[in-house]
This record gives sequence, structure tokens and C-alpha cells, in this order.
Amino acid sequence: MASVLNYPLLLRFLGTICLLIGGSMAFSVPFAFPALAERTHLPPADAVETDAMYGLLASMIVCFSVGLFFRFLGRSHRPGGQLFRKEAMAIVGLSWVSATVLGALPYYFSGTQTATGAPITFIEAMFESQSGFSTTGATVLTDLESPDLVPHCILFWRSWTHFLGGLGIVVLFVAILGQGSAGKAMMRAEMPGPTKDGSMPRMQHTALAFAAIYVGLNVVLTIIYRFEGMSMFDALCHAFGTMATGGFSTYNRSLGGFDSPLIETTTIVFMVLAGTNFTLLYLTLIGRWPRLVNDVEFKVYGGIIAVVTLGVVFFGMRAGDDGFETFGSAIRNGLFQVVTIITTTGYGTADFDTWNNFGRGILLLLMFVGGCAGSTGGGMKVIRHVLFYKILRLEMERAHRPRVIRPLRVSGQPVDDPQLAHNILLYFCLILAIFVFSWLSLVTFEPNSTWGVIDSDVANTSEVGKELLKGTLDDKLLDSASAVAATLNNIGPGLGVVGPTRNYAGFSQGAKLLFVWLMMLGRVEIFSVLLLFVPSFWRRV
Repeated sequence: MASVLNYPLLLRFLGTICLLIGGSMAFSVPFAFPALAERTHLPPADAVETDAMYGLLASMIVCFSVGLFFRFLGRSHRPGGQLFRKEAMAIVGLSWVSATVLGALPYYFSGTQTATGAPITFIEAMFESQSGFSTTGATVLTDLESPDLVPHCILFWRSWTHFLGGLGIVVLFVAILGQGSAGKAMMRAEMPGPTKDGSMPRMQHTALAFAAIYVGLNVVLTIIYRFEGMSMFDALCHAFGTMATGGFSTYNRSLGGFDSPLIETTTIVFMVLAGTNFTLLYLTLIGRWPRLVNDVEFKVYGGIIAVVTLGVVFFGMRAGDDGFETFGSAIRNGLFQVVTIITTTGYGTADFDTWNNFGRGILLLLMFVGGCAGSTGGGMKVIRHVLFYKILRLEMERAHRPRVIRPLRVSGQPVDDPQLAHNILLYFCLILAIFVFSWLSLVTFEPNSTWGVIDSDVANTSEVGKELLKGTLDDKLLDSASAVAATLNNIGPGLGVVGPTRNYAGFSQGAKLLFVWLMMLGRVEIFSVLLLFVPSFWRRV
């Protein structure tokens, strides 16, 4: 007999999450006033953003109403009851669905526009909301510098969702409210990738330590950005985007809008920290720094950054790409883009879509690597690739030496979990299947008009027209693969129509819904999302 899903408990937890999301919107309201919304490179706002402020307040009312309603429906739950893995996975999955929907309300109620004369649709608002919470950084907003299209308080809410989603909505929830063994179950259901939590056995202690490091690094980075010339508004928004490895900026040219080597260097350092396992950062802070330098995942993470950067610099200078004229500029642009992709931040300082094929190709592959487990970085996680390599090596040896039995080891220590190898292989197969299915769906159903393809009858009238049509359709295959990879791995920018100087506004509403689903799959433990679509998971018996 299958375990019974505790619906009252589930509803009470969801109600609390909705209340917390609604309460967090209050931090964005003050930025509707010009005195707090000063921009570094733009003139100050000339009036209070009344409509946007009312939109935020209306969103808060909806969140509180839904949260209290869920708490009322779950009133029969007795506090102190045990929370099993099934409920934990349901809570995590539904919390992220709820956050996506409720987080979309400020965009929709405030009258935000994706372009002049194009009010944001609710699907587009959900896209922007999920992109913020999942720290993907993809956007459908075409002009971030016009308060008439995107009010300042909504721009801050956009970055604030990065801050909330950086460690995870549930992790912050556990850090604030505890929940004992229930918190442990929920954290394991939310945080993707094998984690190193053995040094901190109590989950609330772990969540508090992670949250303290996360908030502390945000504060430090904000102060540094202020000293480097950013306004407080821009410093806060870019600190949130960096430490959450999200990549939302307040300028159309992203971080490249500042054109500051100092700001870029600072951002590289903090992106690397954000992509590092927070357990290792905690151990470093308490004096156990050898754990950091001896950790196999961290060494591979640093090695990938170094090797790929050298390759990008070499081939970029050889091809004479823009931004690679001197060795100094090549290192500056190459290192920044490699770090921003592997950490899944997605900031842009150069248009890497115009680079040589090696540079573009290696960055596309880097999207499938990601940061370390237990970090704010998304993607498949470095440790999974390390384990996959070790499993493959053991299986190759077993193929020609079947009597030899060797344990799977990480950093010299045998892995105790007998299911780990199976789980790693299953995860790689799932990601491949999701990528292929999504890519084929996008290629098949997304209209050619997204790529600006001319009518086929016109194209057939000349040889030039045929070549133009063929070339654009060839781009469609790569661009679709890039868009799926960039959203599934929480990167943001990709190649072609979703390159670093473009956005996702041109895609159909159906494609944007697909991207919302992919961004959620990439951010949360994958089964917490997939199980929401399994009917037997919801049966009482």
C-alpha cells in the first residue's frame, strides 16, 4: 500500500510560503519613490511610480489571501507531526509553482510592458518570475532603462527574486522557521546535487549558516560596488544578481553597461565564490580551509575555469574576435564569459555570439557543467561530472577485469551510498531526454516567424531568397538547442536569437511556458517537479 499524502500539512506549509512571498514584496515598495531609485548612468526619476506601487500592494493582498486560505484549509494538521519525503517533495514542487504564479503578479498588476505598446501577458510575467526565482536571468523585457516600460520598484522586485531564489525558497524558510526533521527533508528535496552536509548535522544550523554566508556576501559586495561607483539601487540589484548567480541587470547592456574592468574583476571573484559549495565556505570561515583546497569538486571547478579560459583566449586571439585585440583584453573578456557561464550567472560584457566557432561551442558545452553542489549556481553540477567519470572508469575496468572490485571513491574516501552510481546515471539520462524532447518540440512547433523567416513563396522566387531561408532555418536548429540548454541549466543568454544582446521576447506563448518548466527543472531537485505530473503521487491510498 502506498503512503498517504498528508494534505493538511501540505496546505499549511504552502500557506506559510505564500505569506512569506507576499511579505517579501514589501521590500520593493520604497523603490517606487525617486529618492531611493537613483541610477548610476541614467537621470533620476521625476515622479512617484504610483501605479507600480499599487500593483505591488495588490500583489501582496493576493499573496496574503491565498496564504491564509491555505492555512485555513490545513487547520486540521496537528503541529509536531512527522513530515515524510513524499510530503517534502510535494511541498518543494508546489512551493516553486506558487512562487512562480505569485511572483508574476507585480509585473502583471503594475502595467509593465515588454516593449512600447506591448503590455506584459501573464505567461510572460510567469516567465520573468520563474527566471528570477530560479536565478536563470533570461528575460522578455526589451528595455530595462525606461521607467515607463519597467518601473524602478518592479526592477528591484525582479532582482529581489534572485536574492530569494539564490539559496532556495525552502532553504530560507527552514533558516527562518526551523521545522526540525521536516526542514531536513525539505532541504534535501530542494537542493539539487549531492551535498556535503556531514559537518553540520542539524538542518536548521546548516540553513542558518548558509543564509548568513549568503547575506553577508551580498552585503560585502553591495558595499564594494558602491565604492566602485554604482548607485545604491544598482549596487543592490547587481549584488543580488551576482551572489545568486542569476544575472538580472538594471541596464540593457547588462554589466557591460558600466564598462569598468574593476567592477568586472570584482564580479568574477564573487561569481566564483557563489559557484563554490557553501559548506566549504563555512568550513573555511571557521578555520578548516584545507577542506576547500583538497576538495576534488573545487579543484575540478577551478581547473575547468582555467583550461577553458586559456582555450577561449587562444582561439579568440587567433581568429581576431572583437575584444581579443590584446592579451589583456582577451583575458578580461574570455575569463569573464567563462566564469559567468559555468556559474550560470549569465551576465554579459561582450557579445560571445560573434566569437569564433570554438568559443561559441565551448561556452555552449559549459552550460551543461554548472557550479558546485551546495552553491547558488545552477546546471548539472561539477560533482556529478566527476562521479560520472569515476563510474565510467570503474565500468571500463570491470569490462576486461570482471573479478576486480573497487569502491567508488571521492577525495580518497569510499562512497557509502550504494545507489549513488545508479542515481547519477539516471540523472544524466533524464537531462538528456528532457533536453532532446524540449529541443524537438521547440523546433517543430515554434513558428519560423520567431527567426524572421521570409515567406516561402517569396523565398522561392530567387536563389538569394532560397539561401536566406535555408540559412535562417539552419540557425533555428542551433538557436533552439541553445535556448533549451540556457533555460534548463539556468544560464539565461544563449546563442542566436537568445544571444547576450537579445532576449526571449520573440518566442510564442507556448514556448515561454516550456521555458518556465525547464527553468524550474534546472533549479529544483528534478523529481520534486516531475512527480507533480504523476497521478499516483496524489492518491490518498
